Amino acid sequence: MTAPKVADTTPEEGYERGLGSRQVQMIAIGGAIGVGLFLGAGANIAKAGPSLILMYALAGGIIFFIMRALGELLLYRPVSGSFAEYSREFLGPLFGYFTGWTYWLMWVVTGMAELTAAAIYVDYWFPSVPQWVTALVFMLVLFVANLISVKLFGEIEFWFSMVKVTALIGMIVIGLGVLTLGFSQAGDTASVSNLWAFDGFFPKGIGSSLMTLQGVMFAYLAVELVGVTAGESENPEKTLPKAINTLPWRIALFYVGALTVILCVVKWTQFAAGVSPFVKAFAVIGIPAGAAIVNFVVLTAALSSCNSGMYSTGRMLRTLADNGEAPKVFGRLSASKTPAIGITTSVVFMGIGVVLNYVVPEKAFGYVTSVATGAGIWTWLMILISHVLYRRAVKAGRLPASSFPAPGGAVCSWIAIVFLLFVTGLIAYDAESRISLYVMGVWAVVLGIGWMVLKARTPGIAERDEQVLEKVS
Repeated sequence: MTAPKVADTTPEEGYERGLGSRQVQMIAIGGAIGVGLFLGAGANIAKAGPSLILMYALAGGIIFFIMRALGELLLYRPVSGSFAEYSREFLGPLFGYFTGWTYWLMWVVTGMAELTAAAIYVDYWFPSVPQWVTALVFMLVLFVANLISVKLFGEIEFWFSMVKVTALIGMIVIGLGVLTLGFSQAGDTASVSNLWAFDGFFPKGIGSSLMTLQGVMFAYLAVELVGVTAGESENPEKTLPKAINTLPWRIALFYVGALTVILCVVKWTQFAAGVSPFVKAFAVIGIPAGAAIVNFVVLTAALSSCNSGMYSTGRMLRTLADNGEAPKVFGRLSASKTPAIGITTSVVFMGIGVVLNYVVPEKAFGYVTSVATGAGIWTWLMILISHVLYRRAVKAGRLPASSFPAPGGAVCSWIAIVFLLFVTGLIAYDAESRISLYVMGVWAVVLGIGWMVLKARTPGIAERDEQVLEKVS
């Protein structure tokens, strides 16, 4: 296995620098607005009440630490499939192999979740259409789009994100209007006091609020997608720092801000699992066709994330193939410079989500989100640990410093690592979400067997090349 060169900023051979600044910015924004907020927040509000706002803010701060750690690594060496590459460099080939395949799993099951959510949203208009049919149609349409070119993916993602951003800002403005001017059917009951008037800010207790962190973290899955785009961005040195540095205000506005306004307009006791809090809020406000419009917006959010999943899985499989950790066929690019075989294989596995929608439509979303969260936590931990080891190497003079250092250095990464381990403990404690740890355990065994087979076939694959850690002159 050939080790990557120090500070190599060359894109992987064959990829097209087809993502402009406008598209990378919107991909970053879109990654922070997904089905976890639009659909999953309903169940979490029912569990935690208004204190969910605090949970989103807390988790958002940790996500910023993770993204700044990733940003420092990306500007040290921007590559497509970044997380697996950094794990391979700083922790060894085994961790690169595990991280690449686990990130692939995360997006496959996230794609299942998004297809499930999209089917639920369409049910709002067409209740007679089976969920699995809708999920299958959306999967095939996005699959074809991803095969055409990275530019088309970027353009679709740009407009999906534009719809989400515009709609969320509109919701916040309308909600503030209801609060300050008192118009709409909710005008008489809308009040900031709704945040504490019904059994307090922590109506179910602090313990119940903390238990929502696993669902909250799922809502933030995909913010790291901007790292996967590094190898296909036109100017990663400029676009990536800008995309990452805007994360705090995106979290403050789209998560904390939107939820605060909604919970002021509608008391938290009216929300329930399986119903988007945004759709519910507009229905209560009574704006003509408002709920249908919001339903369309959250549908685009689900399709946006599924679109991103197809993009990232194909790239990750190619990274694995380039390192001899996946069949070589996944390393091939089509005439349009897309990893078509990798995308196709991933979509076939996403089809399991369609089957789940047929077999257990009422439980499909919960199953896949818990598994996706487990895989996402592993990915984030690898980013953070790689960052800590990178900072040590820089301090020792073995590697060049990044042009985009994380504030607080390795300290913030350690804080984020402890937080993620705490969330993992919450997942283990909760009987419903514990299934994700069982699945991850089985997944680890499967990967372990695969690694032993790889070592038997290619003995040198497990050797760590120390070229990347040579002292910088």
